[in-house]
Amino acid sequence: MRTKSLALAGALLCLSNIGQAQVPAQQPGVLAPEAAPTQAQQRLSLTEALALAEAASPTLRLKMAELSAAEGQRADAGAWLYNNPQLSVDQTRRSVPSTTGSERRSEWGAGLSQTFEVGGQPSYRREATSAALAALRLEIAEVRRRVRADVAERHTRVLALQQRADTETQALKLFDDTAAAVQRRRQAGEDTRLDANVARVEAERARNQLAQIQEQLLEARAELARQLQLPPESLPKATGELSAQRPGYSLNALLASADNQPRAGALAARETSAAARLKLERASTYPDVTVGLNVGREGPGAARERLTTLTLSVPLPLFKRNSTGIGAAQTELTQVQIERQTAQRDARASVSSLWTRLASLEDRIRRLQESVLPALADNQQLSVKSQQAGQIGLLELIVVSRQSLDARRDLIDALADYQSTRIALELAAGWPQEGTQP
Repeated sequence: MRTKSLALAGALLCLSNIGQAQVPAQQPGVLAPEAAPTQAQQRLSLTEALALAEAASPTLRLKMAELSAAEGQRADAGAWLYNNPQLSVDQTRRSVPSTTGSERRSEWGAGLSQTFEVGGQPSYRREATSAALAALRLEIAEVRRRVRADVAERHTRVLALQQRADTETQALKLFDDTAAAVQRRRQAGEDTRLDANVARVEAERARNQLAQIQEQLLEARAELARQLQLPPESLPKATGELSAQRPGYSLNALLASADNQPRAGALAARETSAAARLKLERASTYPDVTVGLNVGREGPGAARERLTTLTLSVPLPLFKRNSTGIGAAQTELTQVQIERQTAQRDARASVSSLWTRLASLEDRIRRLQESVLPALADNQQLSVKSQQAGQIGLLELIVVSRQSLDARRDLIDALADYQSTRIALELAAGWPQEGTQP
């Protein structure tokens, strides 16, 4: 009986080292923590995942596809004259009655005309398209940052769920062993039916917890694979370590960076472009001047005349004053100004909020690592000794073991939240992402 008690206590004591044990064999009725055997496993570090995301992200590729249109508009706006010259040619066959019958004459004319903008439209057009192109390039940089942040967050989630699955798998084995040991002791008359029921319930709870984590892990891997555009049958396995390393920046540095991030620069360029387009639309109320030069030959063969005509045409802006274009440009400018002001205010507020949350998570992780886990490990050893001495029963020992397991779950979840918050903070502040850890 003494030997069985020591074996049971030793099994429960292993819960204090749950994060370091080897992954046991699959338990009946529980999916393996890895993906199904028919699904390919691809081990991915965060660096590899980020490289795949930048190369395959549909969002980033769609945004980059807009470059051709913006560059084309900029090239057209930079032309020497915005309007192309017009060439006209006419050929006339004329029948002229005469005393000897009908005389036929062949006459021709050719002309060249060019429309000139007189309200400064070319400079406004070049300013608008240049600013729009600069804004698009900054938007592409912002989309690239968001794609990297999204992939980093998903990779962190997969990594955390993998650690949770390992922890729950080891816990299930320990609780199954405990239930089996208690059942044997009950048959020998050493434990009560209540002890056996409690041990069996704890084992079933551990099995259910493992199944839930495996379902979440499968979903997280599928989401990461979709983000990386991997084949449907390929579910990536994340590699790396979760940690809570203090970032090397201050709140003031983040707030200063938030004012100069790509999104802020893109909105500023959009505002410049919208202001130039408004000037362009207003300048369009000035009538364009069209100058033309025409030459031709007319008259009978013996007295043909060569004609040279210079034409000047100006439309009269009496009815259409481009109110539609001016109104649309004014609306666009106002909307961009509001969006820029809102984004700047929201970015600073988001940085401050995320910074506070990051500091809180850092304190929570430090308390778990420095105070809670050591105390629980100490309690684990003390409870085992007390149980061996007959001072406490199996139920009290299981409670202590459950506390240790819950604390390790809390630590993994806190580390995952810390990394997700750090990623969101650096994205909101426009801080250089580099490898984005872990």
